[in-house]
Amino acid sequence: MATLWGSRYAQRNLSMGRSIIRELLRMTTESDLISFAGGLPAPELFPLERCQEAACRVLSEYGAMALQYGPTEGFLPLRQFICDRMQRYGIGAQPANVVITNGSQQALDLIGKLLVNPGDRILIEEPTYLGALQAWNAYQAEYAPVPIDDDGLCTELLEPALRTGPKFMYVLPNFQNPAGTTLSQERRYDVVRLSNKYGIPIVEDDPYGALRFEGKHMPPLVALDAEYQKKTGLNGHAFLEGNVIYLGTFSKTLAPGLRLGWVVAPVEVVDKLVMVKQGTDLHTSNLTQALAYEVAKDGFLEEHIREIRQLYAERRDIMLDALERYFPEGCSWTRPEGGLFLWARVPAPLDTTELLPDAVAHRVAYVPGSAFYVEQKRGAATMRLNFSNAQPDQIVEGCRRLGNLLKEKLPRDHIITVPLPVGEVG
Repeated sequence: MATLWGSRYAQRNLSMGRSIIRELLRMTTESDLISFAGGLPAPELFPLERCQEAACRVLSEYGAMALQYGPTEGFLPLRQFICDRMQRYGIGAQPANVVITNGSQQALDLIGKLLVNPGDRILIEEPTYLGALQAWNAYQAEYAPVPIDDDGLCTELLEPALRTGPKFMYVLPNFQNPAGTTLSQERRYDVVRLSNKYGIPIVEDDPYGALRFEGKHMPPLVALDAEYQKKTGLNGHAFLEGNVIYLGTFSKTLAPGLRLGWVVAPVEVVDKLVMVKQGTDLHTSNLTQALAYEVAKDGFLEEHIREIRQLYAERRDIMLDALERYFPEGCSWTRPEGGLFLWARVPAPLDTTELLPDAVAHRVAYVPGSAFYVEQKRGAATMRLNFSNAQPDQIVEGCRRLGNLLKEKLPRDHIITVPLPVGEVG
């Protein structure tokens, strides 16, 4: 039935929709449901005692300042802490390059406000993070998807998409959401080189980079871009005057309830982001920023991250073993070296979106792969599985339930075929 409000919504709402992940998270309160759906960190690792102690210290040492308005850029000690920590990853930023945001999701929204006009094209990985699509759909963006495989973005396919003149590239190089893949070092150089060749900036989203539990650390794109700029003589001065905007977050290393992320960018871009953020929320909570700083400092964060890595590596291994044991022939999956997710491919006759109600009836949930594609007809035979938030026995039992359901739904005359790479599944 038509309502008074129906004719008053802005046109941009036509391209907006609910997140299937947020809808599935409603089910996590059902005690008998095993959920591999959300990107939830393990709650038993949240530093509750440290937060409690820090909260008392913030109120006693910072006093009214913690409850007052603050600068839009963010709490200076926290910004300096972020800069100091990023140094170990080769990112030579200063506090003037940093803006604190309400989670990295707000950072994506601010970038949309700042850079995206209706009809602007954004080059994205396929599949890509659903939250980025949601943020930029609100600004009526269009997309130039480039497939990924088990080594990340297929850079040999980049140039045709770059020639279409996208506003920027959006890349998750480490333990990508949803696929869990990592962009190889050679391809990182390709991305930076092609970005500079075509004058197309990069938005590098790195929420999981600190959560590597095996393999060799790879330099972030923002550091490679600075190196490239210096070698080619494009920039011989400040570190961040190049082509990359870098996004980080405390959601996966401290707690998502803090809602703290950050943007690292050239000072010129930071100045513009500050103006955009002022019109959105003035600034991120002083109290939350001071709390995060007091929790993270004095070496605690690095020690805490080591604990997270160990637990997630164990849970990943349990899930990989359970998939091998229970999933039918013809299935395959990525083997992430860090992060929270892996990407499973099922035989093509199956559609994981259509299968989801049956899975929930069997008391197990996942995110259908099609949610991470611009054209949601693609990715029908894929699913994202989260291994960080379930206990070991739940991981085994959930994979058993899913495997049995897949076997039940496969046609009896099913012919096993070799699955296509991550971004090529129809």
